[in-house]
Amino acid sequence: MLNMDLTQSVTIETRLQSWVASPKAGVWRKPLAREEAEQGHATSIVRYDPGAAFSSHGHPKGEEILVLQGVFSDQTGDFPAGTYFRNSEGFSHAPFSHDGCLILVKLYQFQADDTEHRVIQTQSARWSPVNDSLEQLQLHQHHDEQVSMWRSRKEVIVDLSMADQGLEIYVLQGALQEDGLRFGPGVWLRRPRGSQTYQLSADTLIWVKMNHF
Repeated sequence: MLNMDLTQSVTIETRLQSWVASPKAGVWRKPLAREEAEQGHATSIVRYDPGAAFSSHGHPKGEEILVLQGVFSDQTGDFPAGTYFRNSEGFSHAPFSHDGCLILVKLYQFQADDTEHRVIQTQSARWSPVNDSLEQLQLHQHHDEQVSMWRSRKEVIVDLSMADQGLEIYVLQGALQEDGLRFGPGVWLRRPRGSQTYQLSADTLIWVKMNHF
């Protein structure tokens, strides 16, 4: 097991991690949390080399993906960086990447009654202004679980204290500060609950998941 005590805070600078080969040639992983070697709860950064592909398969308890770089594809289409997926249990696909891609993947973590298949192009979606310095894009909500992206124009404070049942943040660009510590692109944070506030520098983009443990 890796980082499966959900009562503990975890901070990983994913850009400093080494790649680990997956059972599929051309697909590499940086494990962030994992229940078992090849099944169960898992959160990872995954890299597809150009031409890498999987045969068709499904995902018990769902699969959640954010495309970080390149173009991720399956039989339903080609999806560039910024695409957010929710592939619920029962959905099958055969993913591949012609030119290579990098994705954030969460497996085996859907609630039992969360059955929605969803694809959102975050770069072309309509964001909602929070104030004159901050925008939010709601990606998913099911019961208390919420997934969103936050984008700052200027330095701004974000209150995530409502994440009293767990919080994950992935910094996509810019910088986030928590309790005086600064985290840049590629940092993944997991907290048993949200701090009162987080500070975003100007032109920062973060992915946030709340209340899902």
